[in-house]
Amino acid sequence: MTISDEPAAQAQANGSVPISIDEGMRSVGNVHFISRSLTERTPLLLAAATTPSTHLGNATYDSDDQSNGPPPGTPAASPAPTDGLVFNPLFKSRSLSFHALPPSRQSMGRGHLRTRSKFLAGPRDSVDNLSLIKEAAGVRVWYDDYTTIDWIHEFVKEQTRIRSIRSLKGTSGMLMNMWDSVQAWLLVVLIGVVCGMLAAAIAISSDYLSSLKHGYCGRGFLLSHEACCGYNTTGDVCTDWTAWPLLVPSELLGAEWTGFGSYCLIGTGFILVSALLVYCFPNQHKVHSGEFKTAYYAAGGGIPEVKIILSGFVIRGFLGLQTLIVKCTGLVFSVASGMITGKEGPCVHIACCVGNIACRLFDKFEKNDAKRREILSASAAAGVAMAFGAPIGGVLFSLEQVSYYFPHKTMFRSYLCALVAAMTLKFINPFENGKIVMFQVTYDREWHWFDMGFFLLLGVFGGLYGVLFCKLNALWVRYRRQSWMKRYPVHETLCLVLVTLVVSYPNIYTRMSLTDLVTTLFEECRKGDYYEGLCVRHLSDYGPILQLLLVAFLNRATLTILTFGTRVPHGVFLPSLVVGALMGRITGTLVEYAYRLHPASAVFASCGGEHGCIVPGVYAIVGAAAVLCGTTRMTMSLVVIFFELTGNLTYIMPMMLSIMVSKWVSDFFCKDSIYDAMIRIAGYPYLDNQHTFVPHKSIVELLQTNVETIDLKDANTIADLRVKLAVTITKGLVDGGFPILDGHRLIGYISCSELEYVLEKVRHKDDTESCYFNDTHVVVDVETDVLMYNNFTPFVDQAPLAVTPNASAEMVAELFRKLGLRYLCVVDDGCFQGVIHKKRFISYLRDDRW
Repeated sequence: MTISDEPAAQAQANGSVPISIDEGMRSVGNVHFISRSLTERTPLLLAAATTPSTHLGNATYDSDDQSNGPPPGTPAASPAPTDGLVFNPLFKSRSLSFHALPPSRQSMGRGHLRTRSKFLAGPRDSVDNLSLIKEAAGVRVWYDDYTTIDWIHEFVKEQTRIRSIRSLKGTSGMLMNMWDSVQAWLLVVLIGVVCGMLAAAIAISSDYLSSLKHGYCGRGFLLSHEACCGYNTTGDVCTDWTAWPLLVPSELLGAEWTGFGSYCLIGTGFILVSALLVYCFPNQHKVHSGEFKTAYYAAGGGIPEVKIILSGFVIRGFLGLQTLIVKCTGLVFSVASGMITGKEGPCVHIACCVGNIACRLFDKFEKNDAKRREILSASAAAGVAMAFGAPIGGVLFSLEQVSYYFPHKTMFRSYLCALVAAMTLKFINPFENGKIVMFQVTYDREWHWFDMGFFLLLGVFGGLYGVLFCKLNALWVRYRRQSWMKRYPVHETLCLVLVTLVVSYPNIYTRMSLTDLVTTLFEECRKGDYYEGLCVRHLSDYGPILQLLLVAFLNRATLTILTFGTRVPHGVFLPSLVVGALMGRITGTLVEYAYRLHPASAVFASCGGEHGCIVPGVYAIVGAAAVLCGTTRMTMSLVVIFFELTGNLTYIMPMMLSIMVSKWVSDFFCKDSIYDAMIRIAGYPYLDNQHTFVPHKSIVELLQTNVETIDLKDANTIADLRVKLAVTITKGLVDGGFPILDGHRLIGYISCSELEYVLEKVRHKDDTESCYFNDTHVVVDVETDVLMYNNFTPFVDQAPLAVTPNASAEMVAELFRKLGLRYLCVVDDGCFQGVIHKKRFISYLRDDRW
């Protein structure tokens, strides 16, 4: 059955029976209803009221169930289409004529609603796919690698699944609905528990291996330095800890050279293990040319890729089991080696791997890519919770930084997932001190108004450093891709870490692990405290301490730029914290030195001559927040994370001030964070939903007119379709497709992946056989129709979204962002003009330098 504008007499002559469908109740007798109005699919685009129900014989099909809301960002229905929005001409009338097939054709396979295709999803596959055809959305195959998902189709598929479950009656129906409701909550709890356990294992392992660079515990070889000696604040010697120089007679090599050699040798060995893990277990993916490309998904932090995956991009294997195992193991050795890296960024990637693997337990999430991304958003929040012990900050991080589609239900699920992860970490107690993060600190003293000026300066510094870091690191990454380092990533990593260890050992602060260094810099000096010399007792000690801190700052700032982007698991969170904390501690120490020289100065009048009025640790934490904001452009989530780290509201206002100034300064020079810069360098098709732009072209100039089309008036043989497919893929439009025309009238669209699949199904047939994309018979079995009749109609999107040439480029961008479209057709007075592909549109935005 198909929509037709033929007169009744002509329809009867063709052997079909015209059936009129008016507003209100639609009765089709015993004829299977195939196509549905576009209004029931995208409420944004059509104001015409949808009919409340459709009678199929004696059954009533509810067509108004929109309980889960529209796809990402879809606004409410508007009273009429405006600003160039048009619709498929098939659906432009509210009183349409449908042609039912003659009885001979209708009876084919009737009553045998089976679906055997491996790609069809849902708990009731046959019902779901027939309903998808009724929705005019078409059936979809698995998404190809490096393509984008169809958000609207995934939404329609979910709505169809929900209707099929809610149609179940009786006790079984009630139980099925209850089970469907609790699946998401069980899933996020499971993800939170696993993430907490992995975080504890990574923390314990990395701390122990990091301690091995310096020595071992005499009362237990498997104890780290912290577990063996506790957190030493007074500088006393730990008798249970045996340093490596003590094992070698001093007359043979010397204590200092023995310590230096063991530090460099063990650290280099650890990074070699991490680099080889990544290099020896790559991910292979096949491109359409038939070649296999190698990708090292376990390398780096993973947050840029998580961002684009949550926006709808498909990277198969990036969140798989192999990546999870290599990432966790390699991260432990990377952190322990002494490399300038942290585990906070990679924890987000690890949590999303756990979430993606856990989704396989439930078809509801496994077979719907949009629903799966809701769980991945919750997993990202758990990743921050397992890294910082900050569940609320994790939720805000997921909302602010990585998530593209974040409805209210996802926020609550993210909160539960992050909470469970933090509680699991707290229960395991990996640090044996009751804390879930190593640099959790508290302060006894209040801040003063004269501190605000210095906090503002730290905010300016954080913004400038963030911009400088993003620019210089992007230049270094581009150079790395063009030099010998691209061919020899393991050699590059070994050389870099060896240089890092050699230049870091002489300085007591750079010799420490990054976590221990941040903990020390954040601390407040109380009576009797030492903190590696940071608690100055005499004025003459300020010069040497400031010199060591300045050298450590230059060391860490430079090496952070050179390290980010290497092919080992690493993150940028902790290195940015270290750089900011060092600059903050330097600033605070200088202010403290000035106060001790001039305690009666009017600037320090609010101190009243009190000893310890200046707290350099507060400057360190404010500087750390400013630099991390300048690097990642986090704002609200960063404030909450630092609040959860310190547990003190007293210093929230100074941190908010420095973060705000850092954000302003960094955005003034460049709006891209380090993650956006990496996305741009990698060439991922990411359309940021937080940026605005002023276009300099009309959509007519952006229009791609030389696209391959399928005209129903042509023969459309199997050979012709294969040629069209090859040409389109050669143009780089792997996730593109083919507008289906009737003359010049747009009547549908079929993507490359669907056409490739059905052509593979009929590969045994003669290449001269014709294929059909608008067949009028009732589809009963998808594969049978493809194999027996070359009928590709079930795979056609019969309601492609289209705009007119006078539509604005801003509206096109909003449609791509909020509806998650992969393409947008352009028609003029019902005649097809061309297609705008999302990837090409993003390329225009990047080249246009908006």
